[in-house]
Amino acid sequence: MKNNDNNNNNSKDTTIGILDSRFNQTLRNVQGLLKGRSIPGKVLLSPRDPIDNSSLFSPTYQRSLSYSDTGTSNHTIETVEEEVQSGGKSFGIMSDNKSKTSTSHVENPSEEVRKTSMGARATDSARVMKFTKALSGTMVILDKLRELAWSGVPDYMRPTVWRVLLGYAPTNSDRREGVLRRKRLEYLDCVSQYYDIPDTERSDDEISMLRQIGVDCPRTVPDVSFFQQPQVQKSLERILYAWAIRHPASGYVQGINDLVTPFFVVFLSEYLEGSIDNWTMSDLSSDKISNVEADCYWCLSKLLDGMQDHYTFAQPGIQRLVFKLKELVRRIDDPVSSHMENQGLEFLQFAFRWFNCLLIREIPFQLVTRLWDTYLAEGDALPDFLVYIFASFLLTWSDEIQKLDFQELVMFLQHLPTQNWTHQELEMVLSRAFMWHSMFNNSPSHFAT
Repeated sequence: MKNNDNNNNNSKDTTIGILDSRFNQTLRNVQGLLKGRSIPGKVLLSPRDPIDNSSLFSPTYQRSLSYSDTGTSNHTIETVEEEVQSGGKSFGIMSDNKSKTSTSHVENPSEEVRKTSMGARATDSARVMKFTKALSGTMVILDKLRELAWSGVPDYMRPTVWRVLLGYAPTNSDRREGVLRRKRLEYLDCVSQYYDIPDTERSDDEISMLRQIGVDCPRTVPDVSFFQQPQVQKSLERILYAWAIRHPASGYVQGINDLVTPFFVVFLSEYLEGSIDNWTMSDLSSDKISNVEADCYWCLSKLLDGMQDHYTFAQPGIQRLVFKLKELVRRIDDPVSSHMENQGLEFLQFAFRWFNCLLIREIPFQLVTRLWDTYLAEGDALPDFLVYIFASFLLTWSDEIQKLDFQELVMFLQHLPTQNWTHQELEMVLSRAFMWHSMFNNSPSHFAT
């Protein structure tokens, strides 16, 4: 019995040591930021106050850190610091005076590698090596890949990483090529059986569904000219119709057309180079196009398998998450919550679209794939984590929201001023979401019942 107790204690000590090491690494990264190194992380502290490693240990610290080399303003640092401090007092962030010190050290990579549009964190040469190592073995350790991907995936690795994260491509690299070949043939069979047939062989519901998809495809990401190409819209139509036919519980629901677009762009990037504004489908063979469509179909299927009740009748899954979002915002920022309630604004009036389209319509499209790196890294936990991301997104405009009346609120929340957003703003949204999740996730009583 004593041996079992000793083993349990050793296991706990090891777990705490690992978590402690990660948290202290965060603090060292912040210290580097305050000394002038441009490495902001998820936990941001004010330069006005000393950093006490012994008083900021969180037992729920599980995700990897998110970095950007774009720098952070003092206002941002102070804002997140206040959130950390207030959350720590209210929800008991544990103290551990015997914190172990990690020997790892993160240097600013901006002079070693070329920056890309997603920021230096995902193109840091050391980080690329970690991704390469994680993917090069016979078996991919999925938890490790998730940890790396949460903070952004290098562009050229994203297709492979996304396929593996979603479970479409097997973690066993020896089986990967054969599985993809078989799945792509299965998609072609599905298209041949259900799409490439005359309307006389479809039911009335199927004809109606296909027409609705045909109406929605030209409306998909209207600000990106690439998606206005007829061949692109035809590919989207095939993917969506095949998915809807194979998922009769929900069928096609408006908004799912948006969810295909990140997959479509990522998998096309294996065949097309340069800016998406210069892409044309006519440059691709039919085999390559069918491969892209198949990968989109299967990855969309895998994604929506984890949130099926978001798109069934009355979309109860989305309604449940909107309710959780309302309660979380009330707990984090009561003045905003009270103002919206006093103005008679219901969260369903604006947040339904956020959950339905996963923010694709709310941010510049060039930021979507970075956001989806984090989505897919969350795995089965994604639906619940969306609540924290969307709370962070909404409260970006806390001050502005409190100055608006009902009509102004509706217009503002339907046309949020994100058109000039960069990766820095997106990283801050994810940073706050991570912090609040770390504080509140093990205290579910903050959600009303």
